Amino acid sequence: MPLRIRVFEAHRLVIATGHGKVTDDDMFRYQHEFWTRREVAGFDEIVDMTQAEDFDVPTPERLQELADVSAGSDPPTMSPRLAIVAPDHLAFTLGRMYGAYREMHPLNTKQVEVFRTLAEALRFMGVDELA
Repeated sequence: MPLRIRVFEAHRLVIATGHGKVTDDDMFRYQHEFWTRREVAGFDEIVDMTQAEDFDVPTPERLQELADVSAGSDPPTMSPRLAIVAPDHLAFTLGRMYGAYREMHPLNTKQVEVFRTLAEALRFMGVDELA
């Protein structure tokens, strides 16, 4: 999978970093395989596309489907945060669209923001330093 996933339990944070070519199928697989685990329920999340060399541009319908699947697996009594790191214009726009679709879903509990740098995303999470 072109996503490297790291869990920082002390910060209750998951960072998924894209590498190579990232497809929407990769993102669906990540959502299904990783976020169904009980041990990460309620953790904050950063999806960092800084190192992704390429990605498939999903249709708006596919992006909404991913947002629906993601929101459907949110823990109902927690309010974790999701930061998307998207340095280029297209990725940033897709991140904003995804965030808007998620926020419209009735089961969504994550606050979604899109940033240009990992440092900005970490500040949003209240994290100064990662071990």
